[in-house]
Amino acid sequence: MAAPGQRLILAFDYGTRRIGVAVGNELLQSARELDPLTARDGIPDWQRVEALLKEWQPDLLVVGLPLNMDDSESEMSKRTRKFANRLHGRFGKAVELVDERGSTREAKAIAREAGHRGNYREESVDGIAAVLILEGWFAHREGLPGGRRSL
Repeated sequence: MAAPGQRLILAFDYGTRRIGVAVGNELLQSARELDPLTARDGIPDWQRVEALLKEWQPDLLVVGLPLNMDDSESEMSKRTRKFANRLHGRFGKAVELVDERGSTREAKAIAREAGHRGNYREESVDGIAAVLILEGWFAHREGLPGGRRSL
């Protein structure tokens, strides 16, 4: 495993139909979106997840945690925690949760600026949201506001 500050990280924007994925380099603090994973009622194809981990060999996994604006848990945040726990349990990788409030809204705004027509079922913004989650994690590591929690 690479030392902190030099790790390769995969980030996930958990959803019930799709899970956005981004890969980033901690040293460069750069992130780019990857193809989203499809999910059935929030359950991904674990073989695809395993293939993704084998391909990228990340040192750390970051999962966006969708808390309510008052910091309370939502049904989706509970499901997201379950997904994060399963990632850790199945693959033995360190997983960190990061506050992702507003990432989907921001991802849609970025997509609109780039000419997105607004059909998010056909053209998802999940990868953009995963990039924003990872960039938020980088910002937190630099001491800027954010809500990182380790599993």
